[in-house]
Amino acid sequence: MGRDSEDKAGRILSIYTRLKQGKVIYKQEESIRYGVAERTIQRDIVDIQCFLEEHASTSGEIQEIIFEKALGGYVLQTKKKTQLEEKELLAVAKILLESRALTKQELYPIIHKLIHLCSNEADMKLLRELIRNEKFHYVELRHGKPLLDSIWKLEQAVKAQQYLEIEYQKLKNHEVVNRKVKPVGVIFSEFYFYLVAYIDGIDKEKAFQNPNDTFPTIYRVDRLKSIKVLNEHFAVPYSDRFEEGEFRKRIQFMYGGRLQKVKFRYSGADIDAVLDRLPTAQVLAEKEGVYIVSAEVFGSGIEMWMRSQGDVVAIIR
Repeated sequence: MGRDSEDKAGRILSIYTRLKQGKVIYKQEESIRYGVAERTIQRDIVDIQCFLEEHASTSGEIQEIIFEKALGGYVLQTKKKTQLEEKELLAVAKILLESRALTKQELYPIIHKLIHLCSNEADMKLLRELIRNEKFHYVELRHGKPLLDSIWKLEQAVKAQQYLEIEYQKLKNHEVVNRKVKPVGVIFSEFYFYLVAYIDGIDKEKAFQNPNDTFPTIYRVDRLKSIKVLNEHFAVPYSDRFEEGEFRKRIQFMYGGRLQKVKFRYSGADIDAVLDRLPTAQVLAEKEGVYIVSAEVFGSGIEMWMRSQGDVVAIIR
């Protein structure tokens, strides 16, 4: 550990200890005490808050660092909170409704339960009113299939590393194929849930455009005609290569294929929208509002997205 890291660790531990003791932390005082900028102390406080959030007690005890105006400094506040606040319930309900991921039969009971988590009748009534219009105009996806049981079954198989036998209806020609697969994740993206799995016992020369492709296949859960969890387990020798979170960053368009790096020129009005769309994207250069961007992605979906952006995106590589 370098000297700077040691200094930072000691500084954060000291601030945290004094906060736990009920003392007030003043940014200016701390910056003078440690010979650092006030913004450094601000970052320390944010780091401590992140630590507190990640290690929140299962008993419902929540600790927050707040700025107390009357004191002019930061204090540690401890409170009991086992229930979502009304504003949190509203946000969750709106996200669920906007996702259109579930049928009304599965979604409405969830929304109903969220509403009943409100602390009083007045807030329950208000929350109902705030989401009434969106609920009334909710449009189910065309497949109209309940998914909660399937998602639960798939996630259990992923955790237990159990083989699956599936019947899957392909989008092209609606052909139904049988597969034995090793499930490694379930992902949600833009309306649909997807199973991520490695196919077992298949002739790759015939089935794949690239027989040497070692990346998983993606199946839309609503297109699974049947799911059978086998009493047969598999090892995961590729676990060091497959991480659901990292995979999720790179497969934005749910088209299978190889991992590839792309480079393009962006001349649109909102570079943040591009960076949010592609979590692995990096701005390599910028000149007069034109950006050179690189990203690491799976599959061919990135090319379709680029073409859909019109003249504001130009492929370099």
